[in-house]
Amino acid sequence: MNFPANLRYTKDHEWISLEGNVATVGITEFAQGELGDIVFVEVETIGKSLNAGDVFGTVEAVKTVSDLYLPVNGTITELNAELADAPELINQDPYGKGWMVKMTVENPDDVAALLDAAGYESLVS
Repeated sequence: MNFPANLRYTKDHEWISLEGNVATVGITEFAQGELGDIVFVEVETIGKSLNAGDVFGTVEAVKTVSDLYLPVNGTITELNAELADAPELINQDPYGKGWMVKMTVENPDDVAALLDAAGYESLVS
């Protein structure tokens, strides 16, 4: 299983990468594997300011629907438009083309407080 060292992780299986105060968020390889074939992603929080732990959307797999939780406080600014026609990108490339949203982070230091790759790997193994 892949746990890129340049990312931070949540106990809810989201990953986040930060450039300045703009973050990209998705679900981990572990999460997509547990969900199975992903068929739909819904995010209706574009432009909304949310707190860490708030639900920012849902991901639908063949057998289940799971909530997506925001890793840190901030405002959702963009949804990965490719997921509308190709939600399977989350299964194929969860840390690349399968990213879900971009957000403006309120406090970039909050990202550093999340799990690092080793911490997340120990959580799921």
